Amino acid sequence: KSQVREALEEYGCFEASFDPILELRKAVFGALQEVFDLPLQTKKLFVSDKPFRGYSCSPSAMFQSMAVDDAHIAENIEQCLTTSLWPQGNISFSKTLASFIQLTSELEKTILKMILESFGLEKYMDELTDIAKYQLRIMKYEKPKANEQTIGVPAHCDSNMMTLLYQNEVNGLEIQNKDGEWMNTKLSPNSFIVIIGECLCVWLNGRLSSPYHRVMMMGNEDRYSLGLFSSVRGGYMVKVPTELVDDKNPLLFKPHDHEEFLKYFSSEVAKGVVKSGPVISRLKTYCAV
Repeated sequence: KSQVREALEEYGCFEASFDPILELRKAVFGALQEVFDLPLQTKKLFVSDKPFRGYSCSPSAMFQSMAVDDAHIAENIEQCLTTSLWPQGNISFSKTLASFIQLTSELEKTILKMILESFGLEKYMDELTDIAKYQLRIMKYEKPKANEQTIGVPAHCDSNMMTLLYQNEVNGLEIQNKDGEWMNTKLSPNSFIVIIGECLCVWLNGRLSSPYHRVMMMGNEDRYSLGLFSSVRGGYMVKVPTELVDDKNPLLFKPHDHEEFLKYFSSEVAKGVVKSGPVISRLKTYCAV
């Protein structure tokens, strides 16, 4: 518990070993290779009317991703993702991703409980569990054309509650420390990188900070990764607990509906007012007192 909090206070992230994931490792990355090997016109069939969901591809095609909301409900992977890409069905693909989500969401709850207990806020665990929603994002980073370092994903902060990332053997994720230096991450096959998101930082009244991170690609292999992004349901007001506000720690953030923030932010991106990964704390600016 104390180690988790110390790591989050210092880096905003930590490596979590989780042996049960090893049984799924081969199947998971086989599934990712299978789906991203589909023809482009097939992948484009996976669409969503919500921002930052569905299939997306960077202009250079170096980075592709697919995102499914409410992924902890097994039928959603089948109905939203699998049937869009394989009208005849693909049971093993659906089952593999559903099993991954089941394991990873349990790990996320364990970590959240440790964070809350470290702040004496364990009484909020049931409430945060009830309003939680989980997005699954699967990602492929193409190997660079020439043998030189290229940006897979630019520097950004996650605006959700918590992110758990799992990758194949190709490294590339970098975290920025408090001194502005970029640190490489090298994960074991049984490890996740756990990154705290801005929504949880806001809820904790700024006690923790979400780190900037990016993906830098090098070498001659493709990088595959999966992310479980926990967030809060639309309609729920994210409000700082009274226990975290006193004379020494004034209230820093107004209550906000996170889904409304995402709509606002995506509209700003569409208008060209902001880029999708600006080096400012987007959510903190949105709901600062």
